Amino acid sequence: MTEFVTRNLTADECAALERNGSRAEDWSQVRVAEDFSPSQVSACRFEGRVEIGSGAVIADSRIANYRIGRGVVVRSVVGLECRHATSFGVGVEVAAVNENGGRSVPIFDSLTAQIGYVAAMYRHRPQLIARIRTYAEECAAKVRSTMGEVGDESRIEGAKFIREARIGNRVCIDGASLVENVTLLDGVKVGVDVVMRDTIAVEDSTIDTGAILTRCFVGERTILASRLTAVDSLFFANSHCENGECCSILAGPYTVSHHKSSLLIAGAFSFFNGGSGTNQSNHLFKSGAVHQAIHRRGCRFGSGGYVMAPAAEGPFTTVIGRHTHHHDTSEMPFSYLIEQGGTSHLLPGFALRNYGTVRDVEKWAKRDRRTLRREPISFDEYNPVLASLAINAAATLCAMKESDPHATQYTFSSCHIKPSMLAIGIKLYEQYAEAAIGAMLRAEAEGNPSGVGAWVDCGGAYLPKAAVEQVLDALESEEMGVEQSIGAFADLHSQYTALAKGWAYAALTARLGHAPSAVEVDEAIARGDASHTALQHYADVDLERDCSEEMMTGYGTDSSCEEERAADFRAVRGL
Repeated sequence: MTEFVTRNLTADECAALERNGSRAEDWSQVRVAEDFSPSQVSACRFEGRVEIGSGAVIADSRIANYRIGRGVVVRSVVGLECRHATSFGVGVEVAAVNENGGRSVPIFDSLTAQIGYVAAMYRHRPQLIARIRTYAEECAAKVRSTMGEVGDESRIEGAKFIREARIGNRVCIDGASLVENVTLLDGVKVGVDVVMRDTIAVEDSTIDTGAILTRCFVGERTILASRLTAVDSLFFANSHCENGECCSILAGPYTVSHHKSSLLIAGAFSFFNGGSGTNQSNHLFKSGAVHQAIHRRGCRFGSGGYVMAPAAEGPFTTVIGRHTHHHDTSEMPFSYLIEQGGTSHLLPGFALRNYGTVRDVEKWAKRDRRTLRREPISFDEYNPVLASLAINAAATLCAMKESDPHATQYTFSSCHIKPSMLAIGIKLYEQYAEAAIGAMLRAEAEGNPSGVGAWVDCGGAYLPKAAVEQVLDALESEEMGVEQSIGAFADLHSQYTALAKGWAYAALTARLGHAPSAVEVDEAIARGDASHTALQHYADVDLERDCSEEMMTGYGTDSSCEEERAADFRAVRGL
């Protein structure tokens, strides 16, 4: 909120305000902008210190210890009050991923998915975690106050209790039941019957229709609505959760769950989609709720999908059925994990034949609603993280086949793999690896050798692991502050194309056994194009199946001929 100059009320203004039905514990504690008019206020009660900005309209409300910005509307609010010194949710510890608090993340205004991810998942670096926690405490100390504030052009109407809230510019609170010890940054929308405590919601996020939030962080353009219950959870950019329950999750970016019967609990999620009845359990009734599950980028749960923690899936895994044997398929991306007769069966690489995977990769960039873009997000279909996994997965499957060429069934981390599925998986992983290496080599940027080595998906951004560790080393040693590290991650992301090309060149070198010539690079690009075409063909065939005559069932309900039914199908499906 922009600071503004205030003055005391005149005796005539106090009298006019009282005629309008307003009262104050002490009119001398009510200060107003230079151009204040008593017509701006009616039927209000002021307690403690209150400051009113230019053009603010306040009616039928009780205000205590608040600074009201320019052009603000406060109407029919039972209590807009700051009853004691507070840091407005800044510094609150959110027990993400592990319900027992072993991965708690302190929240602050500028928290990003990368810092949140590191704070939750890098507990093997206690000094690093201490540095982040100290920074959060410093942020809390800076904003600590006995006065709440409402930023310019914000609107609060029909709400019950707004307590210890720091409200930014252009915020809308319409009919909320309780907003307590929170920070709402610019453009946040809070709707009817919302209850939120100890929470920070950043730019242009929405909390609506009876959502209940306790100790949460709500990222840019995230939507939480329809009576969702969320406790100790971090939601980063473009996530969208409604109904259901979220408990101790690190979500996002792009974590989506819409169904009343879904429970996301004690886990890490990224670009995730949960079907109806999606559920995880972290209770083995031994040491308590100490277990966690890691669902990497692009995982999807079919209706009724269930996983017993601890467990982990590789990126772009589709989970169908119930899985209770603590699988770890992290090394097998693009897979199907299917339950058959109480046993987990793995179809490695099979999602590469699924049009839904292609659609997912394409849709996320198109659905990026952010304007501020406070954190980097990678959308690249072909990248070093997934290419490395595909190369290693193919090698693992080949080794399994070579160790027992005549096996009728293979086992990988409590999951069964049929020989036919293993062979298909090897082929698909090789095709993806070739397509990825070719795509990255095609980039016009000059390859950066700093991209060589392992990569990580750090809070939704593909980054070289060594470079991430350098940033964390600098942060840990106090050579760099948290805000600087946020900038460093963004800078690494901006170099992605060159770094990825450097990785691809090294990967091609390893595959050839020598540094490739210019001709060999061109050949690798050509092979990549051919593999991409093959993978695209699989997806196109899958799409054709999804648009087949069989899938027209239920269309053209009152049609008298096949042509009308097909026309109805095409119109609805946009084909």
